[in-house]
Amino acid sequence: MSLYSPERDIYRRARERMVSQQIAARGITDERVLEAMRRIPRHLFVEEALRDQAYADHPLPIGYGQTISQPYIVALMTEALELRGPEKVLEVGTGSGYQTAILAELARWVYSIERHAPLLERARRVLEALGYDNVFFRVGDGTRGWPEAAPFDAIIVTAAGPRVPEPLLEQLAEGGRLVMPVGDEWSQVLVKVVKRGGTFHRQTLEPVRFVKLVGEYGFEE
Repeated sequence: MSLYSPERDIYRRARERMVSQQIAARGITDERVLEAMRRIPRHLFVEEALRDQAYADHPLPIGYGQTISQPYIVALMTEALELRGPEKVLEVGTGSGYQTAILAELARWVYSIERHAPLLERARRVLEALGYDNVFFRVGDGTRGWPEAAPFDAIIVTAAGPRVPEPLLEQLAEGGRLVMPVGDEWSQVLVKVVKRGGTFHRQTLEPVRFVKLVGEYGFEE
């Protein structure tokens, strides 16, 4: 039996409610993002014991001190990337792989870095079982980016750093968009950086709460 059968998906209605009540109702309008979140079986990216909470309006633990983000925040960050289809995207923090799946639906290529190898392998298994073949994985320090695959049309960082890592800015293509939470362990804001004419333009989106971005250009462990 395959990992997922749409015909036997008992969570389909929960997913529809998630999109209509938690995401669209709060101002997310990008129909490609909404459709991806209607389609992707989020419950497969969490532990079986937590599957009944997979579509609730809060984050869930996935092990190693990490979480799968609240659905609305996933939608907000994804919409801010302004993906149209042909992009090459860098994801810092594979985590559960759910955000990775959203990106894989919306962009041509996804390069995903995770510092916890067991999390990456678990995410890889789920994504491959679901048929995603446009994702490249790496275990390592995501704050350094993926230089040999740069430049990237979009970069998403799913952990909060004290500042945007300089290597990530260097790896952003002209016209590219970077979205990440910035702040200390207790007070963070989601920021969007757009590169235009070689200049970085920063916009603050809203307050958020993420786990720490650990690495050479982030926080110490």
